[in-house]
Amino acid sequence: MLKYSSVSSLLSGWERGGEMAKTGQLGCEAAVGSLTPAKKKEYKVSNRLHEGKRPLYAISFNFIDARYYDVFATVGGNRVTVYRCLEQGLIAVLQAYVDEDKDESFYTLSWACDLDGTPLLVAGGSNGIIRVINAGTEKIHKSFVGHGDSVNEIRTQPLKPSLVVSASKDESVRLWNVHTGICILIFAGAGGHRNEVLSVDFHPSDIYRIASCGMDNTVKIWSMKEFWTYVEKSFTWTDLPSKFPTKYVQFPVFIASVHSNYVDCTRWLGDFVLSKSVDNEIVLWEPKTKEQSPGEGAVDILQKYPVPECDIWFIKFSCDFHYNAAAIGNREGKIYVWELQSSPPVLIARLAHAQCKSPIRQTALSFDGSTILSCCEDGSIWRWDVVQS
Repeated sequence: MLKYSSVSSLLSGWERGGEMAKTGQLGCEAAVGSLTPAKKKEYKVSNRLHEGKRPLYAISFNFIDARYYDVFATVGGNRVTVYRCLEQGLIAVLQAYVDEDKDESFYTLSWACDLDGTPLLVAGGSNGIIRVINAGTEKIHKSFVGHGDSVNEIRTQPLKPSLVVSASKDESVRLWNVHTGICILIFAGAGGHRNEVLSVDFHPSDIYRIASCGMDNTVKIWSMKEFWTYVEKSFTWTDLPSKFPTKYVQFPVFIASVHSNYVDCTRWLGDFVLSKSVDNEIVLWEPKTKEQSPGEGAVDILQKYPVPECDIWFIKFSCDFHYNAAAIGNREGKIYVWELQSSPPVLIARLAHAQCKSPIRQTALSFDGSTILSCCEDGSIWRWDVVQS
């Protein structure tokens, strides 16, 4: 089994031709996956739920805490709902939180935890206020006010799960401390995004690095290294959060023009980046940064994972804990499951059900990839379980 660190050596035999990232000219031919499923795994629908009429925009398993790997949450309208996947396809409702703002429409959620290990749910949406919910007490732990417009995605730092990052329509990305409620850094300004930021992700091992993407068609890579003292200070701050010396990070270390349209989902795969736009594919690429000239460098497009009928924006893919596979829905209610650790890409499965016809906004793969959840525009949740051969 290939791990992502070895994909690079595997691909180095190709003729490489990285061009300037800013110009958007791309390098050598990428390995494109075939849409014929390899029949590696078979999945069957084991459950479906209907939450209501409002669209469900996000669904996520809790990978932060091993005690809750089978717990997932959804957001739609002004509601956050927590469930547990049980045996034989059963799903139990654990708790539901309804926001006081009845006009709120949540678009995103992320699991985090307080310093003492308390599980927290962090949700954001149209009104721009980020709610941090204590899943132990079912009460609001904190509310983060700062974004000037809706919040499109929230992600948690896996190495420090009391840090979360948010991507907003206000063209900024913000780093927050869920323990103290402090906005530590704002990634915006001269070198920042020029339109809505749609997605953001923390690097899995380099604690200083994040990637963001959005409606300006770019993916930007940022470094927090020279601002890390502020991150540390945020944990010991005792004054009002509003008095914290929040810093602006104005310049990314890398800007990539990999897509020619909105980029609505990005995830790190080791040091490589997976990103998707509205052109029916996920792209795996390598940023080649030049240390001496930040913001410049070359992009090597490594692989492409086709996803038919995936040409509307705000459709997000998800990965299992070890990034062995990625699952993505499309506007016709189908799910494509791609193996990430092979070259050329291998389609593990294509999932379709006669009654699932609504656009799938997001999927969630379980820890080991044996369960796939999807949340749909029509308010439904579908559960697929691997068929044990």
